[in-house]
Amino acid sequence: MTPILHQIHPILPVQNVLAALFFYTQKLGFEIAFADDSKDPKYVGIKRDHIEIHLIWKDEKEWDFTIDRPMLRIVTQHVDVLYQEYNFKNVFPKETEVIKSDWGTKEFSFYDLYNNGLTFYQNS
Repeated sequence: MTPILHQIHPILPVQNVLAALFFYTQKLGFEIAFADDSKDPKYVGIKRDHIEIHLIWKDEKEWDFTIDRPMLRIVTQHVDVLYQEYNFKNVFPKETEVIKSDWGTKEFSFYDLYNNGLTFYQNS
């Protein structure tokens, strides 16, 4: 029997889990999968379609130094339709656009409230 990897649940650091939840659910269309506490969560899972992302609260002291933030690349279908959905909700800066990459994808990228990068793409 050969093990098969079939999912990944990246964990993104946030300073305020409730604010992050609002952004991901109200702006990006995710739903809450679970939360460690219903009133003051420190660790939550959110999902949309076939992906799940976890958000974890990080203490203010952990944000005092400059570190690289995570960048997620999320495969999607109909990237133009998703772009329009997010554009309508003012999710990203006006300069954000769908591009055709040199590596054969059609994609757009932006940062969440805590500078975690999100790229949504499809193969061209």
